[in-house]
Order: sequence, then C-alpha cells, then structure tokens
Amino acid sequence: MHTPLSVVFALCAALSNAVATVLQRKAALTVPRSEGLRAGLMLDLLRRPVWLAGILAVIAAAVCQALALATGPLTIVQPLFVLELPLTLVVASLLMKRHLPGTGWLAVTVVVAGLAVALFAASPTGNRTHVALDRWVPALAVCMGLVVALAVAALRRPEGRARAACLGAATAISYAVTAALMKAATHILEEQGVAGFFFAWQTYAFAATGVCALFLLENAMQAGPLVASQPALTLGDALVSLALGITLYEEEIRSGWWLLPQLFGVALIAAGVLALSRIPLTQALVAPEEEPRRG
Repeated sequence: MHTPLSVVFALCAALSNAVATVLQRKAALTVPRSEGLRAGLMLDLLRRPVWLAGILAVIAAAVCQALALATGPLTIVQPLFVLELPLTLVVASLLMKRHLPGTGWLAVTVVVAGLAVALFAASPTGNRTHVALDRWVPALAVCMGLVVALAVAALRRPEGRARAACLGAATAISYAVTAALMKAATHILEEQGVAGFFFAWQTYAFAATGVCALFLLENAMQAGPLVASQPALTLGDALVSLALGITLYEEEIRSGWWLLPQLFGVALIAAGVLALSRIPLTQALVAPEEEPRRG
C-alpha cells in the first residue's frame, strides 16, 4: 500500500474536477441560452477551447482517481473528495475573477480542518485487492435498494429541500459504489491486463453506476436549493465509502475514544459545506441559474 501516493493522486483528482467544473461553467456562459433542450448545444460547446479544456480535466480526474484507488484504501481516497467543493470555489475565484467573501474562506478552512481531524483520528489501514462475490452481492443489493428507495421518496415530494436532499443522498451512494467497483477494476487491470479488465463484470458495473450517479446528480441540482443537496452529497459519499471500505475491503479505522474526534471532524466538515453551499458563487457554479420569480 502506498498511502502518500494515493493521497497525492486523490488530491489531483479533486483539483482536476474543480478545474473542470469552472471551465465548463465558464464555457456554458458563452453559448446561447434556451429554455428547453437544444440539439446544437454540444456543437456550440465543441467550438469553445475552454470547454474542451474542461473535458480534458474530467479525463485527468478520472485517471487520477483510478490511480488513487489502485494505490490506497477506499477509506482514505474517497473522503478526500470532500475538498472538491472548496477547491472549485478557490479555482473559480482565480480563473473567473469572482470574489470569494471572507465567510467563504473561513468555510474552506473549516472543511479542510475537519477533514484533517477526521482522517487523523480514523487513521484508516488495510488495502485488499480482491473482494469475493459473496461480499459484493449483499453490499450492492443494500446500496441499490437505498438508491431506489431515496429516488422513490424524492418523486413523492414536490420540488424543494426534501426532494433535493433525497436525490443528493442517492447520488452520494451511487458515487461511493462507483468508486468501490472502480477500485476492484483497477486491480484487475493491474494484475490481469487489458483483456481481464474488459472481461470483468466490475468494469461494466462501475460504468453503469457512474452514469446513474451523473443522472441523479443533475436531477438533484434541479430539484431544490443547493443547500439541501450538497451536504447530503458531500458527506454521504465519504460516509458510504467508509462503510464499503470496511465491509468489502476489510479496511480498519480506530475505534474507542477516537470516535469522538472523528465525529467532531465530520461535524466541522458538515458546517463548512453547509456554509459554502449558501455562497452565491457556489450557486452560480454548480447549480442551474434560476430566473427571478414574480408575485
């Protein structure tokens, strides 16, 4: 296990995702807007070098995440993606010349401090490379059952905080499952080569869950305010990944009184993410802009 290397790759993936978000949003602001779906949107974006740079950043993020999962525990790699939202705001303030208020910088500091406290207190260890099918079946069944239940619960509620929170949680579970499956697929690629990778069911499973996660994410962003969906998404991904790392890959975290600083770190992260999700710059970057309502 090469934990320092996996941390570096995970941070690079989070930074690449942040850059991709900013560049794609910047490109989207330069194309004609329409109320409905427009077939020519992709052609307009393809002519924007900024958008193409964003796509390259997405690819770089995927490669870095795969390398991080191949070299380190799931319980370390995925929680580091909590930093994606703070990094997005920092990158936006630099590339888009948008002002990040003092409260935003304070919230960024709180998230970073909370993550540091939680990971230090947890001190995850272990890094299995093989997971038996009898472990995958119940884990996938539970996770997919929760995703379906949350999606159904969301559809039964009108647009607003409750629907956004349910879809955000469903997205988080899907992202965590995608990462767990990607980790298995990268080890198969390393040990069995390209042929083994493309014949492995984990490869197609992580692709399918990844598409599902993106679909749920888009719906979560449109279902209600970001302040409802973002905390569920950010914390949910980290917590479910922690559970999958322990149950599937037999990774371990410190228990006993160490649980207190772990919970304190999680509370700091939650407070920081909640504060960041209220900042106008966050709304403009990762949520659809809403037209002013009358009446």
